[in-house]
Amino acid sequence: MNNNIAVKVEGVSKKYCKSLKKSMFYGIKDVARNALGLSSNPGSLRKGEFWAVTNISIEVKKGETLGIIGPNGAGKTTLLKMLNGIFWPDKGKITIKGKVGALIEVGAGFHPLLTGRENIYINAAILGMTKKEVDTRFDSIVAFADIGDFLDAPVKHYSSGMFVRLGFAIAVHSEPDILLIDEILAVGDLGFRVKCYNKIAEMAKECAIVVVTHDMSTMARISSNSLVLNNGMALFSGLPDKATQHYSSIFEKEKTVVAPGGISVVDFAIETKKENGYFVTTTGAPLKLNLELFSEYDNDYITLILAFVHSSGEFVAEYNSWFKREDLDLKEGGHKLHIVLEPLWLNTGIYHLSLVITTRNRMEHLLVINRLSTLYVTGERFGNAPYQINGAITCEYGKGCPT
Repeated sequence: MNNNIAVKVEGVSKKYCKSLKKSMFYGIKDVARNALGLSSNPGSLRKGEFWAVTNISIEVKKGETLGIIGPNGAGKTTLLKMLNGIFWPDKGKITIKGKVGALIEVGAGFHPLLTGRENIYINAAILGMTKKEVDTRFDSIVAFADIGDFLDAPVKHYSSGMFVRLGFAIAVHSEPDILLIDEILAVGDLGFRVKCYNKIAEMAKECAIVVVTHDMSTMARISSNSLVLNNGMALFSGLPDKATQHYSSIFEKEKTVVAPGGISVVDFAIETKKENGYFVTTTGAPLKLNLELFSEYDNDYITLILAFVHSSGEFVAEYNSWFKREDLDLKEGGHKLHIVLEPLWLNTGIYHLSLVITTRNRMEHLLVINRLSTLYVTGERFGNAPYQINGAITCEYGKGCPT
């Protein structure tokens, strides 16, 4: 194993059983077979079993941060728990080089009846710290957690955010060689999340970090590499910007159409190139869209809305025809509409376009299409927000200011 590789996963698979009774029976049976020197056939499925993780192979080096993304049930947390040694793989091999600090479940490793102060020592001991090390770092842990007067209160009275504060503070002060973080950072407030991101950036210089998240912007902010999982299998492994396209492909079949107003889309296109089923444009480019509709009967004074939704699910922008008081009538029959949008400063990534047609007062929805089309935006990444506001800065004084 390369001296710089901290985590190596080779063809790892993990199975579960849907029935608790069967799971306990299989477990006892496997233990008995192993005691007799017989194989438990871990590579085959028995009745009620399924593969939660299938044939995953990854490497994470010191100084790298791996972001793992995927929908619920994709196998992200199962993989993280195997890296932490909570579960053993049924197939494959996991090699860990160094001390692991993990923050996987809110409240894990804490005794509810003991105080925060007492739990610092217990949780730190689980992470391999000695009492002397905890004594030395205690004030720093408390300052980072910032839980105030609750330090000497039983942790059963803590909120989920306070659990995360204390758990993260202990994990990062254990000075791990490998840091595992699940989605739970999402429950912290903004100030604490910023503190965590800065700490992760600091630790990433010498530590291998694995982060599970649903948030594409978080992954892009802190990850150097990405793994996209779905149904326990790896769809993609590589740079975060490319991972968004593969993550988006999971949801391509989720298009829904509701048309109570008798309006249907005959054709839709964006005047730009198309690759792999996506319309492709660059950051800051204007968009020209062609929309062909058919109306079964007269619909007067309607409003047309095009919504831009980031692949992470974040609603980032919309075009609304009523914004400029444009009156649209859809008489019975066919209609071809040409829509020109101003330059869109969408950050690099995948965006889904949804179409909504309502009456002018927006009280009645005549047509709703979720994921009408998909737009892939390329170019330089400017920041973390999906939509970047175009503006200008002038300075009256000061060296280095734009003029």
